[in-house]
Amino acid sequence: MTVTAVSPNLTKKLHIDTKVAEFVLIKFLENEISKAGFQKAVLGLSGGIDSALSCYLVTKALGPENVLALRLPHQASSAESLAHADLVIEALGIGSETVEITGMVEALANASPGMNAHRKGNVMARARMMVIFDRSLAESALVIGTSNKTELMLGYGTIFGDLASAVNPIGDLYKTQVRQLSRALGVPDAIIDKAPSADLIPGQTDEDDFGFSYETVDQLLYL
Repeated sequence: MTVTAVSPNLTKKLHIDTKVAEFVLIKFLENEISKAGFQKAVLGLSGGIDSALSCYLVTKALGPENVLALRLPHQASSAESLAHADLVIEALGIGSETVEITGMVEALANASPGMNAHRKGNVMARARMMVIFDRSLAESALVIGTSNKTELMLGYGTIFGDLASAVNPIGDLYKTQVRQLSRALGVPDAIIDKAPSADLIPGQTDEDDFGFSYETVDQLLYL
């Protein structure tokens, strides 16, 4: 079943004051990172809108010299995703590192006969977070989350994978609000306008998985 109805009233209610949201989330990051005893942050940068927005916010909070973005490609990752991650890194002037996860993922896959695409996707997500938390310790940098409220409410993520973090600045923003704030902060249009995807399976999109759009499901979740 595909749900397409959109309510103008609910769309209006999901609209946020982006200036206020920016101020509140930057202060939130400054306070939480300081309370935890850190001065630096690290996060995985997938090339998607959620990690891009988290990256923009934490860079505003700490300064580019205190942010490390990790590109964590698998052989199945799209070239577009990597290019879009580079757009963010170059725009913000932050530190970055690329760590290939293909070897560690395929080692487990080869030792696990019958591993399907769903299982491998979870392994990929957890391999990425393993690298991020390792760099957190190495760099004394707090792990920043990249999961929006829509994903969290739907359970659309991998436990101990992309859902893991120390502090998540976008966890109270619905996906449509993530788009609003991303546009206001100057996240590249190429990232904002593309179809959201976990990039775990070639050609997969979030909305194909759901059977409805983020715009529609956000209104249902907001009720």
